[in-house]
Amino acid sequence: MKAKIFIDGEHGTTGLQIRTRMADRRDVELLSIPEAERRNAQLREDLLNSADVAILCLPDEASREAVKMVESNASVRIIDTSTAFRVDPAWSYGFAEMDPAQAEKIRSARHVANPGCYPTGAIALLRPLRQAGIIPDAYPVSVNAVSGYTGGGKQMIAQMEDLTRDDAITANNFLYGLTLKHKHVPEMQTYGQLNVAPLFSPSVGRFPQGMIVQVPLHLAALAEGTTLEMIHAALKAHYAGQSIVEVVTLEESAALARVDAEELAGKDTMKLFVFGTKGGAHVNLVALLDNLGKGASGAAVQNLDLMLSA
Repeated sequence: MKAKIFIDGEHGTTGLQIRTRMADRRDVELLSIPEAERRNAQLREDLLNSADVAILCLPDEASREAVKMVESNASVRIIDTSTAFRVDPAWSYGFAEMDPAQAEKIRSARHVANPGCYPTGAIALLRPLRQAGIIPDAYPVSVNAVSGYTGGGKQMIAQMEDLTRDDAITANNFLYGLTLKHKHVPEMQTYGQLNVAPLFSPSVGRFPQGMIVQVPLHLAALAEGTTLEMIHAALKAHYAGQSIVEVVTLEESAALARVDAEELAGKDTMKLFVFGTKGGAHVNLVALLDNLGKGASGAAVQNLDLMLSA
């Protein structure tokens, strides 16, 4: 029997991308609510309770509402793409490569919190180094990032693409989250295993999809004797044996003159780089991904496949 999947919020940016990825699947039955009926609360509740897995592509409050609609129906499993449950210990965090046991936790979970795009890159870089004891407890971590504008949803897409709008965005690149209180910071701290909240500075570029996340490090402030090679080896060991996250060799990284934020647009993989000079004082860690791929819709489908394999 085919698993029934309902994408609640399928007409939004993340939902549309999930639906596109699953359009040719014959192993599942996609339940759908017509756009004209998207505000029909009873139909929505009926579809949620008819699903084997509901993927929520909604604002935080709407996600909480959807979860309550199926609270008493233990047969419905949920993948939530909002920030509502990302640091809730009762939910499994949907970054399968984060730890060796994480994929199994996702496979057996009823509730899975899909990671944010920026945190996916930051956690991928930070967690292995924290677990290896390379980044000390008190280290002041900074995370700098640029995302494609689709990460801002339909509103920002319209603002970037339709310059006739009164609220059009004409900048080619802009910083935001200037109060340093971005909603992704708790997620980065929790799953990056940081004792101190990171200083996170996000930005948006005039390109649809793609993302660069950077974590610059001062070697002298890390564990004694830490080198560029040790950092690379820790990342390489952490992601050994899986294919979604690629740790680029030091030789390949050293040969690069630039990193293109759009390189992985349309793909559901991620690349990690360690940049620096042998014997130098600094290292720059870089994660490259598609903000709607491994950073959102691609990760949701990956988590769905794990859950369906249980």
